[in-house]
Amino acid sequence: MRHREGRIHGFVVLEDLNDHLLASGISVQYAQGNRMISELSFRFKDGSVYQETAAYTQNRTFRLLTYHLVQKGPAFKQAIDLSLNTSTGQVTIRYTDDDGKEKTIEERHQLPTDLANGMVPTLLADISPSAPKTTVSMLVATPKPRLVKLAITPAGEDSFTVGGSAEKATRYVVKVDIGGIAGVVAPIVGKQPPDTHVWMIGGKAPGFLKSEGPVFEDGPIWRIALASPVWPKAKSNQK
Repeated sequence: MRHREGRIHGFVVLEDLNDHLLASGISVQYAQGNRMISELSFRFKDGSVYQETAAYTQNRTFRLLTYHLVQKGPAFKQAIDLSLNTSTGQVTIRYTDDDGKEKTIEERHQLPTDLANGMVPTLLADISPSAPKTTVSMLVATPKPRLVKLAITPAGEDSFTVGGSAEKATRYVVKVDIGGIAGVVAPIVGKQPPDTHVWMIGGKAPGFLKSEGPVFEDGPIWRIALASPVWPKAKSNQK
């Protein structure tokens, strides 16, 4: 761990690659005892809901404790409610099948210590840009629980402007490694997930700028980006 995390309260938007607004959201992070809580939520224009909560510790290394993901509504192909606890290995997934019936999967797994659910931006802010490759684990619902690897590599710098001033962002590529025989077959049958690209600001306080990638299995490429408040225009006092 190179940087300790602290309080965050930011606004984000979710768009498609044609810049159409899909949802507005909030990203918050705060301390609760000796753990950090990271929450990301989106309110979709069509009424869909996306909520992600991760609790972790940061004692020399980042360690995920619990994770909860809820995605439901017409924006998603399948309603999913995923929760996990790394201390017990308990994984619970509630989902709706193709017939609209609610199903529940409850299993215990030997979860790896490098589990990164809900923590990818946090880890990217801590990775040295000179590191050629970083690999972490993630548990996904397919809808059955499945452990995959995320291979994170830096892909150079991209330019952007703020108020007319030029700035640089480091772009990372996050590739899902399914592993096993399924990983060998996936590219052939078209099931290999597309890469996710994440742009981070560096310096003394590294942070997230935007990402482009799928939010759910077999989903389209969506963009998550920081947003600024828009204030109403002041009314003129002139008559």
